[in-house]
Amino acid sequence: MVALQSIKPIDDKTLEQLGFGWHTDKDESKYIADSLVVVTDEEAEAYYEAVNELYDMYAAAAQHVIDNNLFFDLGIPFNLVEAIKKSWENDVHWHLYGRFDLAGGIGGAPIKLIEFNADTPTSLFETAILQWALLKHNNMDEERQFNNVYQAISDNFRRLVTLFDDTETFEKLYDGWKILFSSVSGDIEEEQTVRLLQQMAIDAGFETGFEPLGGVKFDEEGIYDSHETPYEYWFKLYPWEDIAIEEPELATLLTSIMNNQKAILINPAYTLLFQSKGMMKILCDLYPDSPYLLQTSFEPLKGIACVEKRMFGREGANVRIMDGEGNIIEANDGPYENFKPIYQEYVEFPRDAQGNRYQAGVFFAYEACGLGFRRGGKILNNMSKFVGHVLR
Repeated sequence: MVALQSIKPIDDKTLEQLGFGWHTDKDESKYIADSLVVVTDEEAEAYYEAVNELYDMYAAAAQHVIDNNLFFDLGIPFNLVEAIKKSWENDVHWHLYGRFDLAGGIGGAPIKLIEFNADTPTSLFETAILQWALLKHNNMDEERQFNNVYQAISDNFRRLVTLFDDTETFEKLYDGWKILFSSVSGDIEEEQTVRLLQQMAIDAGFETGFEPLGGVKFDEEGIYDSHETPYEYWFKLYPWEDIAIEEPELATLLTSIMNNQKAILINPAYTLLFQSKGMMKILCDLYPDSPYLLQTSFEPLKGIACVEKRMFGREGANVRIMDGEGNIIEANDGPYENFKPIYQEYVEFPRDAQGNRYQAGVFFAYEACGLGFRRGGKILNNMSKFVGHVLR
């Protein structure tokens, strides 16, 4: 059973002053829950250890995919394979951040990997900023949470220059390089998420700019904003698979820019390997005894309740839950049906007294750095709620 602590919600005007404008869902319900999940220090430590180990497993699995040319199995578009290999080979292509979605971890339930949102993870603003604000708003100890997301990502921006452990030498190595940040026009959640990342980069010591995706200019010599200003780094909150499928010429051009060492792309192309849910099948092959993995296959699991997902589906779209005989228990439609399916052993999420289910999301930026929860039904979709946490 999920233990909850009721809190006083932050009013909409204050949320908007914080930069959080997507506080109300389409049905007029509030997106931010008026309760916190109570987590013990031991549970938080278990999440931390699990995610660090899972990331190491993903890195080894990515090398396995590249060594054995398994890109087709993972649904990777052919026009990104060169970019993936190139970005993987050179350490300057640094994975800035991602988010692991997990079942269990509270109330005695074991931690199980659901998927890894490695390329364009959402819930960053909620996890990094709103959780602190919720505790402060309720006169609670702001330190009593597993949440170092802001500092961890700021430090990781510095690692774009220093690489690996040492962030203290940034000032000595930094040579005025600039990062251009981009998101889709007209989406307040995505723009504010990118603006938050931009502020983290500024705090890290970078010069930055912002340009909507439609205004960014490219040629084989680099990446520019609408004023023709060149940038050494480009952060785009836009999925790599969408670039490959919807903008194939851009995919080719970005590969050339990378090969010519004219700009570095964040998150790098190899995060598409991590993003593919097919990687969970590879993980099961490589780590059959891992306590964190659910049985996963490219074919329906016989005699086992399972979840059918698409390689690159998001927000619960095109997900089907099936019992051991293959009967559909619950299903969501969506735009991802053209991607290959994978089948993952079904596991129940922890529930509260009202029957709501909770999925943990743990951000990773060089190491596990912050916890938040989504609350919803059997399939968590874009109407699920964000629930903060407090350590007890």
